[in-house]
Amino acid sequence: MILSKSEYLLFLKHPAWLWLKKHDEGKLPEPDEQLQALFDAGHLFEVYAEKLFPEGIKLGFKTYDDYLKLPYKTQQVLDRGETTIFQGRLEVNNITCIFDVLDKVGTNEYDLIEIKSSSSAKVEHEYDLAFQLQVLESSGVKIRNIKVLHVNKDFIRDGDLKPNGLTATTDITQKVRSLEAETKRNIKQAFEVIESSEMPSMSPRYTGFGAVREWLDIYTSIHGELSSHHIYNITSPNAQALGQLEDLHIEHMKDIPEEFSLKPKQRWQVNAHKTNKRHMNVAKIKEFINLFKFPLYFLDYETLGSVIPPFDGLKPYQQLPFQYSLHILETPKAKLLHKEYLHAENSDPTLPLIKQLKKDIGTSGTVIVWNESFEKTCNDLMGSLQSDYSEFLSSVNERIKDLMMPFAKGWFVDKEFMGSASLKKVLPVLVSELSYHHLDIQEGGTAQSIWMETFLNGGNIEQKDEIINNLREYCQLDTLAMVEIYKILKEIK
Repeated sequence: MILSKSEYLLFLKHPAWLWLKKHDEGKLPEPDEQLQALFDAGHLFEVYAEKLFPEGIKLGFKTYDDYLKLPYKTQQVLDRGETTIFQGRLEVNNITCIFDVLDKVGTNEYDLIEIKSSSSAKVEHEYDLAFQLQVLESSGVKIRNIKVLHVNKDFIRDGDLKPNGLTATTDITQKVRSLEAETKRNIKQAFEVIESSEMPSMSPRYTGFGAVREWLDIYTSIHGELSSHHIYNITSPNAQALGQLEDLHIEHMKDIPEEFSLKPKQRWQVNAHKTNKRHMNVAKIKEFINLFKFPLYFLDYETLGSVIPPFDGLKPYQQLPFQYSLHILETPKAKLLHKEYLHAENSDPTLPLIKQLKKDIGTSGTVIVWNESFEKTCNDLMGSLQSDYSEFLSSVNERIKDLMMPFAKGWFVDKEFMGSASLKKVLPVLVSELSYHHLDIQEGGTAQSIWMETFLNGGNIEQKDEIINNLREYCQLDTLAMVEIYKILKEIK
């Protein structure tokens, strides 16, 4: 069997992942929308990164037959002495890789460059390139330097995009070279997994690169959802800690010993399972709620963001609001009001959104959000883009209170929160009649991708009215959820 680079990286994440890919691929779930968005960002950035090499020849493949022929075509291009090669493939000793860039730097010497849409070089990139190095040098290609071409996180768009501004390069030659012996051992072990008739243990203790949660998504897709009290459902799971618990033959969180080392949020979660009761620090919650001053404004933003900044003044991946929902309680017994804004055209939404928000939110009263760092960062960004409104947006930030705080600080803990303080985990436990499940859009990442595809890229034209309605429903539920959770906190005695 042949071991590809992508399969090798699966092995490093979990040996059973590689075995499933080779022997029972149908059990692996399809990429979700979040993972697909990462793939799309990578492809988009790659287009700009390749412009740094105007003389480059791009190979690649579209069909499986093209893929099989690619090593031969790659060798032909290498033999011709081309300056730069994109997306070539080499195969030797039953290992194969598709490289991003080979850039010629001497008579028969190349720099190996990996294009990544992250904002820095990461540890997993070192292992990725160490595998590629094994393939290329075993094929007779001499490599000088090894680099990651990634996003320049400090780049600010100002007019037409310039690839040399959008990109940055990190040399990781020595780090990759130091992995040579380990890579050879890993390749040998990967082939042992492939050749085995039995799947390795699926325990998350064997995960690498911090991929425990990612692997557990695969685990549950095969074995079914785990009960909320299972140790695999502890928040922020760590492979080593899970392995230690397995060695102690512990399956349920309630059985975790008191002396076992846990992070604070994990300890709160475990204690909730041990007592089978909600934990509420009534004094802290009341003190917090008493800080709120009417009128109350429950605010939530939906944002756009891309590896390629769509508007001037933005950095890669910077989040800019295109929509808000605002529920308003003017007095404790007043009728709940709702205001909203949704930018529905291909233009910078900043100024019209700010103008509408200034009309809707008033000059006094508490602004209630969930996860204040997000909304405050959005306001700071919009203030920097529209300096005439920076004072207004700063005043909004000064009025913000974070409704997530009682849950994030451990003042209110329920075992069914699954150790999380996210709105999506807290809401169904406290307000079961409100649910995202019936909505076509159920989380912020989907809202972002749909808005950008529809209004920036001109897609989904026939469904435009339906999409606008779906976006409004989703964002409105976020703020309505905060209203209902506030009411529960207010009544705690």
